[in-house]
Parts: sequence; structure tokens; C-alpha cells
Amino acid sequence: MHTTRFLRVPGVGIAVAGLLISGCTNGGSPEEPHSEASATSTSAGAPAPPLKPLPAKVPDGLRPYYGQKLDWRGCGPAGFECATLRVPLDYEHPRSGSEHEVRLAVTRTKPGGSGAKPGGSGRKRAGSLHVNPGGPGGSAVEYVQQSAGVAYPAEVRERFSLVGMDPRGVGRSEPVECLSDKQMDAYTRVDQTPDDEGETVELSAAYGKFGQGCQKRSGKLLGHASTMEAARDMDVLRAVLGDKKLNYVGASYGTYLGATYAGLFPQRAGRLVLDGAMDPSLSSLRVNREQTAGFEAAFKAFARDCVSHSDCPLGDGTVREAGAQLSAFFERVDRKPLDTGSPRRSLTESQATTGVIRAMYDEGSWPVLREALTAAKKGNGEQLLALSDDYYERGPDGSYSNTMYANPAVNCLDLPPAFTGPDEVKKALPSFEKASPVFGRGFAWAAMNCADWPQDPTGSPHRIAAEGADPVVVVGTTRDPATPYRWARGLAGQLSTGRLVTYEGDGHTAYLRGSRCVDEAINGYLLRGQAPQNGTTCR
Repeated sequence: MHTTRFLRVPGVGIAVAGLLISGCTNGGSPEEPHSEASATSTSAGAPAPPLKPLPAKVPDGLRPYYGQKLDWRGCGPAGFECATLRVPLDYEHPRSGSEHEVRLAVTRTKPGGSGAKPGGSGRKRAGSLHVNPGGPGGSAVEYVQQSAGVAYPAEVRERFSLVGMDPRGVGRSEPVECLSDKQMDAYTRVDQTPDDEGETVELSAAYGKFGQGCQKRSGKLLGHASTMEAARDMDVLRAVLGDKKLNYVGASYGTYLGATYAGLFPQRAGRLVLDGAMDPSLSSLRVNREQTAGFEAAFKAFARDCVSHSDCPLGDGTVREAGAQLSAFFERVDRKPLDTGSPRRSLTESQATTGVIRAMYDEGSWPVLREALTAAKKGNGEQLLALSDDYYERGPDGSYSNTMYANPAVNCLDLPPAFTGPDEVKKALPSFEKASPVFGRGFAWAAMNCADWPQDPTGSPHRIAAEGADPVVVVGTTRDPATPYRWARGLAGQLSTGRLVTYEGDGHTAYLRGSRCVDEAINGYLLRGQAPQNGTTCR
């Protein structure tokens, strides 16, 4: 289980997110007072410095990239076209030549020209609407072609050309690679709740081997896969598409990417919607610990629902008893992995935990989890393994997407590691276990994955004000497991033009997930520029 990851938004496989947290020890609720520390400080109360905007004038060394012409061609489902965007590997030292550049995959719905589509509303096109589903590691190309191009409201699709660009190192944009499929299978089985020194050494070695594999297979790109660089790539694409401002919808990690864009280019930030928001002012330690609390809150919501059913595999008592039963189940699987019907694959404790975590992203998965846990308690781990495979994006043929490789490649550059070694994890275990008696121990050890990363971090916690930007709509779900609600409050509080929309509910992200109130608020902004009132609450 990777903790520095947010799963994808429902629509392409599972929901992609990433992994950041906000400065408290629970998921938060709209009634709780907002803590200024969550919006302005890193760890131990140290102030997070502001992100400084880049100069509005494009540097001479970047003009060839901003002035390039894209060669669009039909691709994917009908109505889509694709192109390749060139960007510098290193924005601080741009150099010509393929070895000094990155080629990024871009897709869009075919523009309808300056007029409306036949039979449409008669509104003129408003340019491009960029979409990112999260991660880090989620493919925006895949998401736009398979989900957003159909799921987004017809009025939005008519008004904008939907655009998806795989960030550098992701999907079809020179993807980061780390392990063979066989090695990845072994990696997903490594015990992430070590019981002794031998298991601790084994876990540390697994993280080290993972990072070394990324360095060997990905080369120079591994040092240039940060969110800052991806945000600069988006500005190049904006200019190449001929848009004066960037209109954007980002989910989960996509909110971090979108907020970073607004901070670097506030004068070019248009209608930005950040759904399932992350707080950039937080340290990696706080992010991991507070996301741990977010998953505990989500599990409690699941447990309350589960014990109300006669077939709940965690009993029919209290939420606390359900948590104790789940913890006991994990311990049994740790001692003896479960049969899955496959002679080559049993279910380990790490995979069982990952399967449960997967189901926390979407309340629609709760019945599936009940069935999977019922079968597992009878000795059959097949369904839990399927959930774990879904999280890791393992295909039926045993192949993995690059999501789990791109994820640490971005996260380990964006922030200094939460822990530098096992001793620090052991000291932090009580605080993680307090945040989540069920998941805390595993999340703490999973947060050690950047300790021996082969590239030094290039980023650090910071506040984003984006002075001068158009209104930025920030959406937070009160029981979101991956991006706790306080993150949305923290980000909205930093942004000079932030407008917070609260959805009181379960699951990861809120837009296009069944809330008419949320959808109307966001669609109203995208279509008419009417930003919702700050503090809007949807139930």
C-alpha cells in the first residue's frame, strides 16, 4: 500500500487521488472551527512560506515552446484528437534537442469552431477546459477520453473543448518505470506492519529497491517530475491552444496541480475548480498522519452502515467492535495468508489492508467490501485481492499501469520525506495509531517510502495566495478519506479569491457524484462565470 497516493476519480477504473493531509487529527466537519495552523504552517507550527508567482513575461529561452504548433490527429473514441507537446526537461536551464526535452501526450474533444454545435444551446465556444483526475499518476488522456468526454454535462461539453494532458512521467508522457510486473507483484506483498527487526529490514530494502529501479529505468526524468514543472507545462499548453487564461477542473492531486498553477500564474488563472482539495502548506508527515485520520473517519462511516446489515462480517455491535474485528482479521492474515483460488497468489495482510482501503474511496463499494470480507473470514481471499489489484491497477494479465511508479516519483520530489528511517517511524507510531487504531500502523510504515529516494526533493511546504486570480472554487467532502475536509478549508483560506463549497457526505471528491447542489454550483461557474458564494454547503 502506498500512502503518498490518491486514487482516481470514479470513471476510469478506480478513483485516482494522491496523498496529502491537513493539520489536524481527524477528518473534520463543517461545524469545527478552522485552525489557522492548517492553512499557514508545516510541522511543529513552523510557518510555510508563500509561493511566489513567476514573471508574466515568457523568458526568451522558453519562447520556442510557447510558440510551437501542434499536429492534431484523430484518436481514441470518435470526436477526439491527439497531439504531442514539447516542453523543456529543466525549466531553469532550457536546452534544445530531444535529450533535453519531454514530450507530453495531449487529447481534446474536437473544437466546434466559434459557433455552437448543431442543435446546441447557441452559446459560443469558450475555449478549452483542462481536466486532471488526480494521482499523482492518473492519466488525464485516459480520463478525458473514457469518462469526462461522456460524463461531463452536455452544456459544458458544448461550451468547451475538454483537454487532458498526461503530466510528465505519467501515462503516455514518457512514463516513469520502476519494476517488472513480477517484481511489482512481490512488492505489493511486502509486510507493511513489521513485527520484528527482520521484517523491518525487509521493508526498508523493498523501498530502496523500488527507488533504485525507478532511477535505473527512468533516468534524468526522475529528477524533473515535480508538480511545479507539471504546472509550467500546463501554461505552455494553454498558450499553444490560444487561450488567454486556463480554465481547469482538478480532482484530488489535481487540486494541488491546479492550485500550483494559480500560484505561479495568477494573472492567467481563469475558472478553476479544485475538488477534493489538498493543502500545500503541510509537511509530508502531517499529510500522511492526517490522511490516516481521514481513512479512519471513512471506515467508521462504513462500519456504521455495515453493522446495520444482518450480513455484516464485522458483527452487529458498535463501530469500535467492528474496528477490533477488522484488526483481528488483519492479524490472522498476517500469520497465515489466505487462499485466492490461484496457485501462484495468496492474500497477504498488506494486500488485504489495501483492498479495504480501496473500498473506502467510494461508498458505492461498501457492499462489495462486505461480500469480500465475508468470503475472506471463511478463508477465501479472492475478492479482497481483486480490490487490492484494482488499487494498484494490476490488469488481468498481470501487467501494471505506471500510476504506482509516477506517484512516488512526483511526491518524493514535491516534499521532503516524512521519515528518514525506521527509528523515526517507531517514534511516530503512537500518533498514527491514535489517528487510526485500524490503519495507523500500516500508514506510518508506508510513509517511509521516500526515505531512500534516489533524487533529493526539490519542493517544500508553501502557501498559495494567487493574488489577482479569478475566483477559485474549492470543494471539500466532510468524510472524504483521501483528502480530508480540513484540507479544503486550509486551501480555500490561503487563496485570496478562494470560494469554499462543502459537501456533507461520504466518498472521495464531490463533483458529478450525485449531488445536484454541488454540480449546479460548479456548472454555474464553468458556464456563466458565476462563482458560488464562499461557504456554500450541500447535503
